[in-house]
Amino acid sequence: MSQANRWHEENQRSLTAALARVRAALERHVAVAKGGEAVPELAEGDISEGGSALDHLCRVFGLSAFERDTLMLCAGMELSAGWAALCASAQGDAARAYPTFSLALAALPDAHWNALAPTAPLRRARLIDLGSGGALTSAPIQIQERVLHFLTGVESPEERLAGMIEPVRRAGDLVPSHQALVDQIVAAWTASNGGDVLPVIQLCGDDRDAKFAVAHAAAIAVGRTLSVIAPDALPASLGDWEPILRLWEREAALSGGALLVDCDDLDGSETARGAAVTRLIERAPGIVFVAARERRTLRVRPAVSFDVRKPTVDEQRALWRGALGDAYALNGHVELLTSQFDIGARTIRTASASALAQIGAAVDADPAAIKQALWDACRTQARPRLDDLAQRIEGSACWDDLVLPEAQRLILRDIAAHVRQRATVYETWGFAAQGTRGLGVSALFAGSSGTGKTMAAEVIARELRLDLYRIDLSSVVSKYIGETEKNLKRVFDAAEEGGAVLLFDEADALFGKRSEVKDSHDRYANIEVSYLLQRMESYRGLAILTTNLQSSLDTAFLRRLRFVVQFPFPDPVQRAEIWRRVFPAGAPTEGLDAQKLARLTMAGGNIRNIALNAAFLAADEGTPIGMAHALRAAQSEYAKLDKTLTDSEVAGWV
Repeated sequence: MSQANRWHEENQRSLTAALARVRAALERHVAVAKGGEAVPELAEGDISEGGSALDHLCRVFGLSAFERDTLMLCAGMELSAGWAALCASAQGDAARAYPTFSLALAALPDAHWNALAPTAPLRRARLIDLGSGGALTSAPIQIQERVLHFLTGVESPEERLAGMIEPVRRAGDLVPSHQALVDQIVAAWTASNGGDVLPVIQLCGDDRDAKFAVAHAAAIAVGRTLSVIAPDALPASLGDWEPILRLWEREAALSGGALLVDCDDLDGSETARGAAVTRLIERAPGIVFVAARERRTLRVRPAVSFDVRKPTVDEQRALWRGALGDAYALNGHVELLTSQFDIGARTIRTASASALAQIGAAVDADPAAIKQALWDACRTQARPRLDDLAQRIEGSACWDDLVLPEAQRLILRDIAAHVRQRATVYETWGFAAQGTRGLGVSALFAGSSGTGKTMAAEVIARELRLDLYRIDLSSVVSKYIGETEKNLKRVFDAAEEGGAVLLFDEADALFGKRSEVKDSHDRYANIEVSYLLQRMESYRGLAILTTNLQSSLDTAFLRRLRFVVQFPFPDPVQRAEIWRRVFPAGAPTEGLDAQKLARLTMAGGNIRNIALNAAFLAADEGTPIGMAHALRAAQSEYAKLDKTLTDSEVAGWV
């Protein structure tokens, strides 16, 4: 017989003995009421050998013998035949065929009134339900279904917590740096063992999966199971949380559970919900973890904070090799991935599985396919957080699409080279060891609208096979002190995993010439600029700022940028070249003259608008795109810009 089966048999015997003891008490009460001979009371030792579910329940909730027997009085209704009739007979009323506190006080030994109080275990921990109707002592009492299942040895989590509190599953073995955190957490609990309340363990950082894995491992290390609660799944009213807390208190005691409060997506503790979550954290019983990006302030309960960082570069390489196997880990693939992507253990496993499924049998045949599949899998896994904060641009432009002076094209190629060779220069050649400041690749693209700034960013991102995200700085900057830094932090933290190319539009919104500090708003405006400079210098990817007015930027700011690229307004020769390239090879054209079209004093962006509009006009007429269509489209574009189209610009077009 297995150990589990042996325990179930022992537990059943213990439960049966406890029910028999209460039945004997009821029968004795009936006999005494009728003037007959009392049934002998069963001794405590006849009930259990100490390892039953009932013993555990009594121990964790501190039940007295009377409270235990009252619980068994309710359990008998579900587990013993004839119990309802016995209750009716004991109360001298056929209509009261159910347990009551009045019956318990009258029939069970060692009765005490305070067992009925709302703060006593039976009612506070929701071990029993008090029915409606009648006075406190005469109302029906009933055992909770979850408690009944526990007593019989059946695993049945509380259904009312489903959707709010869910079990956390093991995600895999921990890397050494995370295992060290688990050891520190267990040591913190051990050191506070003499205190009345265990400290809350705050796990801070941006790797949500790692925080969950560390919490799970720490809970397992002390013999607990871990469940997670998301504040967004809870009721909005704090008063509605009280029943949930009570149910969790009971569940934690029955199952030996620890609670993880997931605050990663919670916006600040200053909100009403944030304040309510803080109260939940401070009042939740037993072992409590908090997963948050930053440390939360607790005023009532002690807390110990730990920074949970992503695995180190060496740990990431080991994870890649373990997930990919030796055949895929060769040829520098692992080193290439860790030089660009800073991702956690779970993401590495997911990306590996995705890439391996795509690669199939191409391992020996095409090493380039392996590299591309792994690279693209990492890009995909790193996207979700940034997709919520910025606009991803699916660029198709290539170097041939850029019409710029050669000097600017060379600088753009240098930018791509700096990003591509970053790992070689910083790590292999040791430049990073000389200091971490200024290791980020930052650039300013300056020029009027339509001169190709965004297209140049698309070209670089495509060259590097990286995602390009556009962030509108005018929406990031906030009038509320401290909010701009928070917004910028979210963007950079989310982008770090994949080293995406960040394109900050409208840089003038934040990086105008810093004024003399006259009040607190000036001081915080300067802090915002300094914060962005700091993040740009430490960002592992490429950050590009665009501006239409370089003259408005502070020269001290410009000195801290690695590259500054001027995008000049195209001259007639460049405009003619843009016109030659703007129409796709599959677009039917007839009689288009690039030299004549180049007379329009328009930047590349406007030229593309005119070409597209002309194409629609021609398509609607069912004819090839001609100069007449370009003329109508140009007139529309000029009108949109409130400019006058001169005769000299369009002379000889039609």
